[in-house]
Amino acid sequence: MKIPFSPPYIDEDIINEVVDTMKSGWITTGPKVKAFEDEISRFTDVENTLCVNSWTSGAILVLKWFGVKKGDEVIVPAYTYCATALAVIRCGATPVMVDVKDDFTIDNDKIKAAITERTKVIIPVDVAGLPCHYEELNELVDSKEIKAKFSPDSENQHKLGRILLLSDAAHSFGAHYQNFRTGKLTDITVFSFHAVKNVTTAEGGAICLNLPTPFQNPEEYSVLRLWTLNGQTKDAFTKSQGGGNSWQYDIVFPGLKINMPDLCAAMGLAQIRKYSGQMLPERIRVGERYQAFFNNKPWAQIPVLKDDQRTSSYHLYPLKILKISEGQRNEIINEIADKGVSVNVHFIPMPMLTLFKDLGYKMEDYPVSYDIYSREISLPIYPELTDEQVDFICQVVEESYQRVVGNEANI
Repeated sequence: MKIPFSPPYIDEDIINEVVDTMKSGWITTGPKVKAFEDEISRFTDVENTLCVNSWTSGAILVLKWFGVKKGDEVIVPAYTYCATALAVIRCGATPVMVDVKDDFTIDNDKIKAAITERTKVIIPVDVAGLPCHYEELNELVDSKEIKAKFSPDSENQHKLGRILLLSDAAHSFGAHYQNFRTGKLTDITVFSFHAVKNVTTAEGGAICLNLPTPFQNPEEYSVLRLWTLNGQTKDAFTKSQGGGNSWQYDIVFPGLKINMPDLCAAMGLAQIRKYSGQMLPERIRVGERYQAFFNNKPWAQIPVLKDDQRTSSYHLYPLKILKISEGQRNEIINEIADKGVSVNVHFIPMPMLTLFKDLGYKMEDYPVSYDIYSREISLPIYPELTDEQVDFICQVVEESYQRVVGNEANI
């Protein structure tokens, strides 16, 4: 039995939506993107959503909009995909890495200790789809002590009057914290719709605006939308509608070119319409089947998929194996792969990567991140997996563990 790790969810509805776009004669940013934005806003209960061509470009756009520049600091977890920190570097600022908790979420105590007068933004990351501890984070940035440290030097920084909370929700579309879905938990949230995500547009992302007063989210949406189109006052769809002066435009910002095309939005539009009722419940089915199996294994440490405040999006199933080394974990993965099951590791902590090592980050400063990484194996979790396939994966993982480590009596 061959089981891939994370194939994109493609059915006839998605194909038909994409074909409809191709037949319409309009494939770049237009009505399908706007419809997708509206669907995301309804789903997350935010006022405005802006679609872009990736999570990375969306995060860069938000940081630039907030005035992040050289000399500024942005706090990020050491345990995340490199894009979280690369977006900061692209703005000329310094990523300040902190360690995470055992549930993969950023350690709020470490954040507090890392805040300086140069801190402009905190980027918590919902690794595997589990929301961070957002109530504590919001209380932290709103506290008098932390506000007193904030040193604004851009219009939007003065307007907010505190550190911006920018949620990296690349994994957590559809997750819940308390009574809210991700998208509405911080000032701004950026989602990813990359090919492996719960909802995909092949490549793409979305910025959900949840800014407090005195910001007007519709106004900020309009500004950011211009920035995705090189700062041009009219998009191509508007210009194509004809009329005496439809061709005229102006460039009012030094913008980027990071808009999402309708051809990509069509995929996401078809998926989001069946996400809550069909796609997400199937992910939950797979995750719960894994939990039932591995919860009874003394060598397995199951992930948090749900607790009294949080419900994951079930984007990943990050199983941890107890009392093994990084080398043993790698051997277990090789054994699993030999039996036809594709698995992954999320993530290689950033301080282990050459770019960040060369910048001076040291893995020994982030012991929890290394411990998680050294024992983690991400198992396949997606709607198309049958119960039979899930049971086969469970059997393969157990057999591979036994082959590498030995029987359970040794634990």
